[in-house]
Parts: sequence; structure tokens; C-alpha cells
Amino acid sequence: MKISYKWLKQFINTNKTPEELSLILTNIGLEVESLEEVQSVPGGLNGLVIGYVKECAQHPNADRLKVTKVDVGLGEDLQIVCGANNVAAGQKVVVATVNTTIYPTTGEPFKISKSKIRGEVSEGMICAEDEIGLGHDHAGIIELEADAEIGLAVSSYYKLEDDFVFEIGLTPNRADAASHLGVARDLAAYLNLEITMPDISSFKVENQELVIPVEIQDQDACRRYSSVCISGITVKESPDWLKDKLNAIGIRPINNVVDVTNFVLHELGQPLHAFDADAIAGQKVIVKKCAEGTIFTTLDDVERKLSSDDLMICNANEPMCIAGVFGGKSSGVKDTSTKIFLESAWFDAVSVRKTSKRHGLKTDASFRFERGTDPEMTVIALKRAALLIQEIAGGYISSSISDIYPLPAKPFEVEISFNNVSRLIGKEISKEEIHATLIGLGIKIVAQDQSGMKLEVPAFKVDVTREVDIIEEILRIHGYNNIEIPSQIRASLNPSQKPDKEVLQNQCADLLTSNGFFEILSNSLTKLAYSAQPDLAVKILNPLSSDLDVMRQNLLFSGLEAISYNQNRRNSDLKLYEFGKVYSLENETYKENQRLSVFLTGTMHAEHWASKSNLAGFYNIKSIVDLIVNRLNIKGLSSFEASNPDFSSGISYRKGEKVLVDFGTVSKKALKKLDINAEVFYADFDWDFIVKSVRNNKITFTEVSKFPAVRRDLSMLLNKDITFEHLKQIALKTDKSLLKEVNVFDVYLGDKLPEGKKSYALSFVIQDDEKTLTDKQIEAFMQKLIINFEKQAGAEIRK
Repeated sequence: MKISYKWLKQFINTNKTPEELSLILTNIGLEVESLEEVQSVPGGLNGLVIGYVKECAQHPNADRLKVTKVDVGLGEDLQIVCGANNVAAGQKVVVATVNTTIYPTTGEPFKISKSKIRGEVSEGMICAEDEIGLGHDHAGIIELEADAEIGLAVSSYYKLEDDFVFEIGLTPNRADAASHLGVARDLAAYLNLEITMPDISSFKVENQELVIPVEIQDQDACRRYSSVCISGITVKESPDWLKDKLNAIGIRPINNVVDVTNFVLHELGQPLHAFDADAIAGQKVIVKKCAEGTIFTTLDDVERKLSSDDLMICNANEPMCIAGVFGGKSSGVKDTSTKIFLESAWFDAVSVRKTSKRHGLKTDASFRFERGTDPEMTVIALKRAALLIQEIAGGYISSSISDIYPLPAKPFEVEISFNNVSRLIGKEISKEEIHATLIGLGIKIVAQDQSGMKLEVPAFKVDVTREVDIIEEILRIHGYNNIEIPSQIRASLNPSQKPDKEVLQNQCADLLTSNGFFEILSNSLTKLAYSAQPDLAVKILNPLSSDLDVMRQNLLFSGLEAISYNQNRRNSDLKLYEFGKVYSLENETYKENQRLSVFLTGTMHAEHWASKSNLAGFYNIKSIVDLIVNRLNIKGLSSFEASNPDFSSGISYRKGEKVLVDFGTVSKKALKKLDINAEVFYADFDWDFIVKSVRNNKITFTEVSKFPAVRRDLSMLLNKDITFEHLKQIALKTDKSLLKEVNVFDVYLGDKLPEGKKSYALSFVIQDDEKTLTDKQIEAFMQKLIINFEKQAGAEIRK
């Protein structure tokens, strides 16, 4: 948002420089992103002086050129060759001296140099309007008044003043500061100054010749509608002062009526719209919503289909304007307009926001309406604009002000405690300063005692509704930089071990990346056609397209889209992973969950002459899952067949009753949706559950044992249904203090064994942390193992 320094000074009387105000504005929460000096005339007419033509003679070598002698106050006359028809002796003229850069109305700037023109020396240039950016006239040179002072800078003669423009990064919660008045209000509160409002006391109704009644059919979307009619105007170019004001803040002047509405919008923050009164069919204005699909042509000559939710300003027959957003082509002010209907309204912010987004229209008016405008400003802005239009376009106020305001906005009632002010700000601020700050910001103090205040916050401060908001306003004007950092920091340390989610995610990402995987980042929006449970999908109310109409319920199809994209470009060997959130609607409650997805497809290694390229398989995805689980040190998992419909076959790792990860082969039905022919292996981790599981891990440290460990092996014949996990538990229960490791190093299944049998070879690592084991102790331990295996697993020890 651009704010003019000179314009601000019309509201507050301050001698602060633009640089000083920049620092103040930033300190009170209106960050100045840049400060730029602007000139109403390009180049500021620098180097141009007033000259007196003492002699003017015909050029000896050119019929259309004159040779002049010009006094510019330097003590020595300049010889200047001039081609203008109206140049003559005795004139006061504008002269560009040598080395002056001039900025023509059209074309690029250029520097004046000493030269010879058809054999005659020329030491400058006598200028026309368009040659120095003062206008478009090129009929001849500029002839100044006879009393113009020779040698005076032309910028002083025309009384040009440079301006400075602040580029303010306005945050969404500061709708109250979206104007010069709003910014001036904050500065006045900080500098303890009074605000000078524009004088509208001379507004008066001169006749009732143009009365256009207004009807509001949707009072929820249009809370207040003020209007007035003006007749007998002349639409033309705006005066220089108005064009300079608008140009300074980057607004292109159009005509005097439209320029006034733009001027008042940026001055007071109240959007206005002017209609050609003769284009209002039936001489009636109706504020309503039109039928779905109604065709409406906007000012930019684009035909748009209206939604039944779009609030429109209509005449008796058709819509004329998208309320608060954009005007219509047929009802706008034209060069031939002589009568106008001037609108100043308070529209619902949500309604304007949705309409603006729906049609992709972002205007200065919608920017303010969708953030919240001041409902008490509509009539003030209307009178201000009407007086300005009369001043520069003529005409008469031809109707009383129509002001439909069925449900007046009430101020927010807020109570604050002085103790809370000091506690939250971290500094004792005097009651006198708090009082002055609130009054300066336009907040009314209803009552005050030793403990606090009862306040009424005006409706234009749409984001100030609670005690903490009031405290923020006080802190903002006091200045964030004025809060001293305390020398003592008081804090309580939490000894509980809680893993840093970012660190945990980075550890896992590093692990996958080091194993050849690439991270992808996908859009959270996807298409409903991917959903296996559409009733649980979180639908987008205003989708950008049918392909982005729901929030994703899993990360599967995000990864499959990436795989399909790559495979269509002959990149079929892929290792991908993604961290992302998924969304669902359960029991009318929206839920989001962080997931980790891992994908494998194609070959595991690049083609090479010395080794065979193996296709990715189930055990490859399983090894990656196990790698992650082991890296995160998650214990106590049990495995089951996956019930996830996205897998044709797969396994679930569960911790307790909750699934930690599903992994396996992606179903052909899912692959078909993306036209993927190759097999894809996929793992879906519940990352939120992983973080919770890791949180319970306890890190312990033990001294390395000074005593040696012993390994013993056993070979045994078992029933096929006996698992290694079962044998391991039997071994640990035998003597957990001595047994350090149990591993299986050989499994045999074959026709040389009895039916239904298998052979296992297990290794055992035994160690006592306090002494060296004797052969007798080792043998006793192994005998216990053998007995337990025989009794509890039906094992037959092979010797």
C-alpha cells in the first residue's frame, strides 16, 4: 500500500521528515518497506530556467529555423537555434541549458548538448510543453508572463513540490490503516497530535430534480447503503493537483469524476462508485443477488457468469455493478455523462471476499471491503466526494442523501486490567499514556478506576475485540523497541524427553536419501475420483477445478502421480518418499494426520555390465520399512496381513492395537487410475503415531563389560509352525541376565526331514557382567535351554 507524505500532512501537522516518519511507522506496526521520492513532473524540471529572447533572426542556412540570443541570467547571452514558429524577440521562455536532461511527455529522456545546427552554434534549447513533460502541446514554445524573473528555476515558477511515498506492508489485520486517514490516526496517537478531517460543512442539497430510490433485498450482504445524485456535471480531465496526488501513489487518472472516487477511497478508506444516472433503467437502484448463470459484462469488457451468491447493484431491469468489487461496462461514467448517482456502502466482508475470488477480480475496493471498512464513514465520504465533484466538474446536489442503515453497527465493549497490561507487555506503562493512546486511536473510554478501564472500540477496528487486542494496540503505539530486555530470565525447565519433530523427520529423511531415495512434495488438494471413501473426504467449497476438489485422504495417489509423470518420460526406476498431511471428515469433525510414504518401482540399481539389474520386490520395501523402524528404535511390534484396500498384498506392523505402518504391493485398481503398468511397492507410515512411540523411548547407558562373552550353538528339529520369535522368548525366559543375543543362522526344509518338520540352527551369546563364566556354568545354562526347548517347543536336539 502506498501512502503520500504530503497527503499525510493534510491530516496531521508535523515537521517530521519522511525518513523519521518511516522509522516511526515501522516501530508502531506499519512496516515501511521502501521510501521513494516522486515528482509530479518527470525530472522535476531540474536544469530548466527562465530566459529572455533579446534577438531573433532568420537562420542563414535554413528557412524553418531561427537564431536567437537569450539572456538566462548568467551575464552572457546564449545563442540558441530554435525551430518553433512562435519564437520572437521580447518573449520570456523556458530554456534547457547545456547538460540538462529533459523528460518529454512521450519518448525517452535526453541530454542537451552544445552543437552546430546547419552551421550555427546552439547552446541550449527553448522548450515546448510536451518537450519537458508539462503537457501534450507541441504547437510552439511556452510563452511565459512578462513579469517572469530571468534566470529563475522553472520548477520554482510552476511551484512544483516533490513528494515522498511510503510503501507499507499492510498486514491483513490492519484494515483500519488502509488509507491516509488510518495511517495518520496511528501517527497522531504516537506523536500526540490532533487529526484534521476534510471540511464537509459546505455540503448542501440544492434541488430535488434527480431522486433515485434504493431498495436493499439482501440486508445480510449489504449492511448500509448511502447515495446521492448530482446533475449538471462536465466530465473532463482532472486538475493537476488531483492527478499529482493519484500519480504519486500509482493510480492512473481517468476523468474528474472517477478520479474523485479513487481519491476519497485512498484518503478515507471508503470505496465509492459513480453510475451514469441516465443508464439507470427505471430510475431505481436495487441491491440484490441475481439468478445463477446471469451474464454480466464488466468494465474490462469481459463477459462473466454470475453466481447466485454474488451481490449485485441493479437497476429495474438488469445488474449494473458487482457490489464492492467491479463496475459494469454500460453503467459507468462516460465523457458524455451529465448526471451521476454516487454510491457509498458497507458490504459484508465475507460476501465480497468470495465474489472477488470467484471471478478472479482484485480491486482497491474489494481489498478494503473484504478486510472490513468503517460503517460510520459512508455518509462522510459521500459528502466529501460530492463537494470535490462540484468543485472540479460543476453541477448541483440534486437529491437528499439516501442512507439505508437497518441495523447500525455497535462498538465492541471491552474491559482491560492495568495489571494485565503490565504483565503481557512486560513493562509498567503509565495510566496517563494508556489513556492518551486509546483516545488517539479513536477508542472511547466509558469508565475508569484504579484497576482498569471499560472501553468501546469503534467498528472500523475490526480486529480489536478482546483485552489482548487492546493491549497490543497500546504496545504498538508505545513502540516494540521501547520494551527493555530484562537482565534476568525466569524459566521453568521441563525434564521430560520429547523428541523434536523436525529433528526426527530430518533423521528419517537423511536415512532414506542416503539409501538412494528422492523426496517429493505434492499438493494437498486432489480429485475426488481417487477416494475410496468419498463420504469421509474433506470437500473444497470453491474448488479451482474438478481435479482439485478435495483434500487428500492418503499420500498414495500423490506418489503415483509423480511415478506416472516420470514413467511417461522414460524414467521408470524410482525410489521416492514424502512427508505430508492427510485429511478426513469423521463424525462431522475434521481431522488431519501426518504421514510418511515410501515408493519403489522399476529396478533397484542402474544397469551395469558387471552386475544384473534386479526388479524391486516386496522384500525390498520390507527392508526399507525395517531400516526405518530400527533407526527410530521402535520396539514391541507385531505383524499382521494388511487389510488396506490399496494393497493387493501386504503386511501391517502394529504396536498394541494401532497400525504403525502398512506396506506391500499397490493394487492394480489403484495403478489403473494413473495408467501405470509396472509394479509399485508402497509403505504408508503413521508419522504422528511414530512420534508418539519414539517419545516413550528411554535412553540408557551401560558400561562396557570387562568380562568375555561366550557363543554356543544348537541345532534342533521342530514342527513347521514353530517360529523363531517363539524360540527367542523361551531362551530369554531361561536366564535373561546371562543371555545377551539369540540369532538364527541356518534353516533347512527338505525331503530328508520328516513330514511337517524343519531344522533350525541357533546361536546364543552368553555373558556375566560381574565375573568370567566357567565351563560348568555355561554347560548348566545350555542344559536348561535344551530342556525348555524340548518341553515348550517340542524340539528334538540334533547332536
